[in-house]
Amino acid sequence: MKKIKVICNLRAGRQLVQRRIPDLVQSLQEKTKTNIDLNYTTLELGAKELAIKSCEEGYDLIIAVGGDGTVNEVLNGIMQFENKPSLAIYPTGTVNDFGTYLKIPREIEDFTDMIVNNNSKKIDVGVAGDKYFLNVAAAGLLPDVAHKVSTESKTVLGKFAYYLEGIKEFSKSMFKPITIKYKIDEDEKEKEILFFLIANSPTVGGFKYIAPDAKIDDGYLDLLIVEHNQLRDVATIFFKSLRGNHGDHPGLRYLQIKEFFVESNEDMDLDLDGELGGKLPVKFYVKKQVVNIILP
Repeated sequence: MKKIKVICNLRAGRQLVQRRIPDLVQSLQEKTKTNIDLNYTTLELGAKELAIKSCEEGYDLIIAVGGDGTVNEVLNGIMQFENKPSLAIYPTGTVNDFGTYLKIPREIEDFTDMIVNNNSKKIDVGVAGDKYFLNVAAAGLLPDVAHKVSTESKTVLGKFAYYLEGIKEFSKSMFKPITIKYKIDEDEKEKEILFFLIANSPTVGGFKYIAPDAKIDDGYLDLLIVEHNQLRDVATIFFKSLRGNHGDHPGLRYLQIKEFFVESNEDMDLDLDGELGGKLPVKFYVKKQVVNIILP
């Protein structure tokens, strides 16, 4: 590695972990024999702007320190460039879906060994309109619940905050189905749904098998649509979807796609990697194996 930049989002995750970042940088410098440049940010989209600047300055590797939202910002920065630096993730956020799926080590020595070993893989990136996502795009009940959880609750309770808040909100939200129109290839449909999500890996929202067939380098995105069905079936459909049991209920549609267009007359926020990412309508598609990521 010639030039390494560490981008740390101080808004993401636990302060105890963040205080270890200077130790991480020191360990990296000792093992790589390279000067490591560290930038902190507390600004919204600050990590994206730092990633753009790092690409312009010719860094070979960017290490994103934070949660899924921080990684998303860095991704959106490096995707602006044809010659992209490699990406590594040091997870310090609440859920860290993508880092968990990749089994990224959190111990400093293990992580820096991973960087030195430089085992890498070209992975797919999802596109939502003019924005990018690494792990998941979603709209409807599930992301709406996640964004109702306070930052304090996320930090203290971790992923269980999502579940606790979800239990409180579910009884209210299930009476409000969302009508969408969508198109996959030449197949056009109008449905009442609870939510849909598009995944690049199997792990979403702390659930390990919500998209069981997803692979990060296969050139496909995995689409799950959870329909609003008979009232007595809503809870069953919802929890089957979270456990990845998609084949045994008619209210669940799960398939692999390359493109997906969706619109709604309702005001629907879009979630990209756990952060608000605009509104419908939007066209989703995949860019195959366009980012080089460092793996254990």
